[in-house]
Amino acid sequence: MVRSINRLGAAAVCLAIAPISTWACATCGCTVNSDAAMGYSATTGWRVNLEYTYIDQDQLRIGTRTATPAEVVNNPSNSALGGGEIEKGTINRYLTLGINYRPNADWNVNLLVPYVVRTHTTYGTQLQPYTPAETAPDQISGARVDNLGDVKLLGNYQGLLPTQNLGLQLGVKLPTGQYGTKVDFYNGPNAGSPLDASLQAGTGSTDVIVGAYYYQAVSQNFDIFLNTQFQSAVAHKQNQPGNDFRPGNSQTFSVGLRYEANPNWIPQVQLNVQHKSPDQGALADTTDTVGTVAYISPGLTVQVAHKLHAYGVVQVPIYSNLDGYQLFPHYTATLGLSYAL
Repeated sequence: MVRSINRLGAAAVCLAIAPISTWACATCGCTVNSDAAMGYSATTGWRVNLEYTYIDQDQLRIGTRTATPAEVVNNPSNSALGGGEIEKGTINRYLTLGINYRPNADWNVNLLVPYVVRTHTTYGTQLQPYTPAETAPDQISGARVDNLGDVKLLGNYQGLLPTQNLGLQLGVKLPTGQYGTKVDFYNGPNAGSPLDASLQAGTGSTDVIVGAYYYQAVSQNFDIFLNTQFQSAVAHKQNQPGNDFRPGNSQTFSVGLRYEANPNWIPQVQLNVQHKSPDQGALADTTDTVGTVAYISPGLTVQVAHKLHAYGVVQVPIYSNLDGYQLFPHYTATLGLSYAL
């Protein structure tokens, strides 16, 4: 087991991906587990990470299948509207600065500061019955978000066992990002109307994060890890009747396998499963923000210099079961650099 801890200490930079809590309207954010890289190590000191994540939500889905614009309008998730919103696409780009400090083998603190650039297009809410004119180019409205996101502060304790391979996590997400209805559509029929609260750079909520993780060598060259995490908003700034919004709770589970025969390059694969509860409030799309998704996430970390590593990961969805109509990606991708001070 001592050898396993040393190997995982060397792999502490492997796949230091942005936090799981990133949401863009629905159950579609990046779910790659970052704690396996950032926290599962007994090596003391500082580490700085800079990473870029790309998520292109370009397919409309319901349940476990794709959906059509005609379905959205003629069989809406909220029948009281007499139609439905036909979303076209959302492209999310996240640049995240991570600052990690481990004073001793038992404790670890990680600060994550994301910057969000998001473009969203929609044909707007169209009334029944559907006609092709409702998805004509002149019906497209666009909006752009370009702002600081919600900062996370996470603490890990892994002094439960002498081998230090079982840990507990407690953290908080702060409402530092722009939230509410501060960004408007800039063109199309919806020009001047506010963008959805769930598509803003922040949620306006303070969230508590709790989790646990375990890692273990399973052979001479392979390590396995398991992680679970729960996040819930405990306070929200948008709390006025008729103008309130609370993001839904999220639960994640990840299991991963690393091949560590060569410390200069470390391939890894993860299975990430996530469930999200509905957003709540007058500004929430309560019928189209619930779902369970699963991804296979292969990745690779390469040692560039003595203290510098580069890493990349691609997430490929293998399952989705979504309530209502939601935009969903064909893949997500993350690239980054990690430097030990």
